[in-house]
Amino acid sequence: MDTDKCIACGLCAEKCPKKVDDEYNEALGKRKAIYVPYPQAVPLKYAIDEINCIYLNKNKCGVCEKICPSGAINFKDTKKEFLLNVGSIILSTGFSSFDPSKLDNLGFNQHPDIVTSMGFERLLSATGPFGGHLCLPSDKKHTKTPAKIAWLQCVGSRDENKCSNGYCSSVCCMYAVKQAVMARDHSKEPLDCAIFYMDMRTQGKDFDKYAENAKKGGVRFIQSRVHSVVPCRDNSGIEMMYVNDSGHIEKELFDIVVLSTGLEIGKSSVELAKIMGIELDQFNFIKTDSFNPVSTSLPGVYACGVLTGPKDIPQSVMEASSAAAAATEKIALARHTKTKEIIIPDERNTSREFSKIGVFVCNCGTNIGGVVNVPEVVEYARTLPGVTYAEENLFTCSQDTQDKMAQVIKEQGLNKVVVAACSPKTHEGLFRETLISAGLNKHLFEMANIRNQDSWVHSGQPEQATQKAKKLVRMAVAKSFLLKPLFENQLPVTQSALVVGGGVAGMAASLSLARQGFPVSLVEKNQNLGGNARLLNKTYLNEDIGAYVKQLIQQVEENDLINIFLGSSIKHVDGFVGNFETTIVSGEFEKQISHGVAILAFGAKESKPDEYLYGEHQSVLTHLDLDAALKKDSSIIKKAKNILFIQCVGSRNEEYPYCSKVCCTHSIQSAIEIKKLNPEANIYILYRDIRTYGKRELIYKQARELGIIFFRYDSDNKPIVISGENNVIVEFEDHVLKRKLSVDVDILCLASRIEAINNIKLIQAFKVVCDSDGWLLEAHQKLRPVDFATDGVFLCGMAHYPKPIDESIAQAKAAASRAITTLAKDSISVGGIVSKVNSRLCSGCGACIEVCPYRAIEMDYENNIVEINSALCKGCGACAAACPSEALTLDGFNNEQLYAQIKSAMTA
Repeated sequence: MDTDKCIACGLCAEKCPKKVDDEYNEALGKRKAIYVPYPQAVPLKYAIDEINCIYLNKNKCGVCEKICPSGAINFKDTKKEFLLNVGSIILSTGFSSFDPSKLDNLGFNQHPDIVTSMGFERLLSATGPFGGHLCLPSDKKHTKTPAKIAWLQCVGSRDENKCSNGYCSSVCCMYAVKQAVMARDHSKEPLDCAIFYMDMRTQGKDFDKYAENAKKGGVRFIQSRVHSVVPCRDNSGIEMMYVNDSGHIEKELFDIVVLSTGLEIGKSSVELAKIMGIELDQFNFIKTDSFNPVSTSLPGVYACGVLTGPKDIPQSVMEASSAAAAATEKIALARHTKTKEIIIPDERNTSREFSKIGVFVCNCGTNIGGVVNVPEVVEYARTLPGVTYAEENLFTCSQDTQDKMAQVIKEQGLNKVVVAACSPKTHEGLFRETLISAGLNKHLFEMANIRNQDSWVHSGQPEQATQKAKKLVRMAVAKSFLLKPLFENQLPVTQSALVVGGGVAGMAASLSLARQGFPVSLVEKNQNLGGNARLLNKTYLNEDIGAYVKQLIQQVEENDLINIFLGSSIKHVDGFVGNFETTIVSGEFEKQISHGVAILAFGAKESKPDEYLYGEHQSVLTHLDLDAALKKDSSIIKKAKNILFIQCVGSRNEEYPYCSKVCCTHSIQSAIEIKKLNPEANIYILYRDIRTYGKRELIYKQARELGIIFFRYDSDNKPIVISGENNVIVEFEDHVLKRKLSVDVDILCLASRIEAINNIKLIQAFKVVCDSDGWLLEAHQKLRPVDFATDGVFLCGMAHYPKPIDESIAQAKAAASRAITTLAKDSISVGGIVSKVNSRLCSGCGACIEVCPYRAIEMDYENNIVEINSALCKGCGACAAACPSEALTLDGFNNEQLYAQIKSAMTA
């Protein structure tokens, strides 16, 4: 398949006689031997399945090659090899979902209504085999809906008996909760959703809140061990047998059972690693360490995502940017040496021309053309005032159509362009680039969304959909009459950075930036670097944190590009991305520095408990207190007979409804170390859910093997601590025996909450925000986990959310990587679609300031009017909507243009 020629018309798949199971839809539907791998594939091109293609296997058929209108299919084509000279390599080959057919007790492949989590994901998807309608997979008519659905956790994870995957897959609990919530939203009738789990591991940012809301919304959470899943012979459902938390056997019927399958590394990835000579761990994940989380055993080769261990999307995205930073540190001098310069044609001056509007209507295969009568819409467009050219394109976004559009614009002398196609969110930028290549200002463009807003929502009403498409085109044309060129200004970038916070995250980010040639000002409020890590003992992999921190501090202090400000604070911040001016206060002295970006890494702190006799009895310690004792090799630990840990102290409650993420691992690691120092000691851990996610599960197993005893407690029935003379007495209820137990404890360690530092002044100075718990709020939790909505400012470490040291380092390098996307430029563009203020109409009411999410508007108190910083404005239009006197307008979306669209929509 020649992807340059393929226009994704779909004729080949339509005529292909070979049907096979669609692996993308987990075999819940069929696809052809020539197919698009998945609906949102980029680029949208067809591929040939060489295993199932009749021509490639039997030298028969070949119909796709004959009917392809663009000659994209060539069966005589051969594989080509390319030799690339590179300075670094990043491996991100992903994972495979565990195949539950290996487990005969779970009934997979015995009944179509027993599905994997990936299969259920496709079942709920609008692009899935059932169009997003929740129905029984066993019902071929897709009309029967389920009344009860069960999710079974830890399928292919935390199991060394049946699958050798002793690790936790980290993501399964959260995606099961998400699917349960979505399933209830999809269902027209009340839906009973039940999640069967061992430990609910919702340790990520806001994950606990989501799970609690699901529980309040009616999702059942059943802590249990599932024995078997068996289809009923009378087709009355699927029977699940399980042991509840009291040890009793229960049976329950469900319509659908979802097996929450874990993550594992595919064979091809393992083979690739072995060919390259990269060290793997016992589970075939690429082996890394806590202090170099994206570095493989082979210098110059880096890895990210699940390839290094189970993790969720935000952490995978962080690691991707982190790997990019690590991969470029040693080849930074080569930056821009391979850059290809794009020659942009001179922009045509259209200010004195009458409007000559071109309308391009996209057929988009069945997406639009399967519902909307596109030729009819094109003919209608030709009748609209100002339209001098209109045509239909099969796929307007394809490269060949883009080239053709640019040619048509030039030949026809068009000065305004309307594209009727899909979503501007995904394709507007592409079409604007086409206008630039045709010599037009990119803002002389308007888009009518006749897919998402029309064909997709009116798929069963082709006549009405066609009429609506005409209206949408008419509205777009009406607005395009009033479009004017908008221009962007180029501002120089100050190619240096400010990092606030001298802990591990701040130092790691500073070093990464400096190694790539950018000066860094590192500001730390204390008189020494290291932050919380100075107080920690070892990682869960038994690595010495103190030695690492000492080495890191030395590297930072010896780097000539890093200017360290100890005992300092930020007094004032001015400016915007690429051009910040910050005043730093060090004692009695002030210094103003210029920088293009800022990274906030000011950390978090261990809270001091107000319960369990902390501060009242010498036997009660926190994690950091215990780590200090372990560092000193304290005799109190060696002499202790009974040591007990209480988890979730001050967290996962109404006031602080989040998990501190590191506490379970920290307690278990400390318990193991104590057991090695004092083998005769009895060690107990009272927990609500053990959250040793990922490969941390191995130390949980090790702790149990060493004889460390775990007791689960309920938040409504917390342990009671009573003061003794030289010890404390801890009373709690065993959830299996249903009896009160009491232990005389020599050392009681409280896994106290990690809490956010109150840095309101600093947060306001950089025009960023934090969430209700005080953690810095990223631009997008999954897609932009180290960016703020405010350009040029980034975050990392525990200021974002509690996390272990390996994740803090990965996020620090990710923040540095994202910062370099600005620092590597000589200039940035500002302007274009931004708001402007008419000073004659502005009354200075400040309503716009209140609603601006980017803090781009400030009050000029001398003249009592507002001012807009175009470098900060993102063109959301909230200010224009809020202004009672219409003093604020958004370029490209002014009132005149919007009124023209409204009038056009109301025209018969």
